Amino acid sequence: MSDASPAAPPVKASPFHELEVLWVRHWNDQLFSFGVKRPEDFRFRSGEFVMIGLPGEDGGKPVLRAYSIASPFWAEELEFFSIKVQDGPLTSRLQKIVAGDSVLMGKKPTGTLVLDALTGGERLWLIGTGTGLAPWLSVARDPETYSRFKQVIVCHTVRNVADLAYRDFFTHEIHDDPLIGDEAKAQLTYYPTVTRERFETPGRITDRIKSGDLFADLQLPIGFSPNSDRVMLCGSMAMIKETGELLESYGLKEGSNAEPGDYVLERAFVG
Repeated sequence: MSDASPAAPPVKASPFHELEVLWVRHWNDQLFSFGVKRPEDFRFRSGEFVMIGLPGEDGGKPVLRAYSIASPFWAEELEFFSIKVQDGPLTSRLQKIVAGDSVLMGKKPTGTLVLDALTGGERLWLIGTGTGLAPWLSVARDPETYSRFKQVIVCHTVRNVADLAYRDFFTHEIHDDPLIGDEAKAQLTYYPTVTRERFETPGRITDRIKSGDLFADLQLPIGFSPNSDRVMLCGSMAMIKETGELLESYGLKEGSNAEPGDYVLERAFVG
């Protein structure tokens, strides 16, 4: 008989990275952003999402939600944009994080809001509501976006003016980006709309599409063309459903990673 002790079972690799929080920015009492240290082996395509969470309380299972990565694929840190839900299983706790804390992040990014899922076109519309702006922060900083499309239009619909997080970024700061600043200055248009307060472009983005105001404001032909327009949608399910139907009425076809098309949407959304 051998007196060697039985081999210890192999340690199962964690499905999560445990990442240090580098900074937190509270935009208002409803919205915040935070950055984490990027793992050296983590790769993603601009526009993808990943699971973010915190360990369960009292030893329970981790609480996780899908979050779009608000950083471009080349960034050295990963940024996320979140709502605050006071009784939300995750965000009620996540909104309290500070620099130096840790969060969990899944190891497999995924999603359909990627350039690979769109066929070629002249104009790229990035339409989002609320924190559905997050993937556009990634896509709008990807050099490929500007080499593939002559014009890039970021549409952001929120309830109140104070909810227009990243407004300064899209109107000024992105122009100083060392990689795509000149392209953004020449090719990127930012189009915010506000539904519950007075604003120069009021109302839901879907209403401004239907009325033609969106196109008139941007001095573009009214409507979307399958020949030239490509669209990405992220945000509330109501907006995605209504805009998707509008796009289909203009002849645009939904695409995917497997079969690129004229527009794509993201159904995974943090709550």
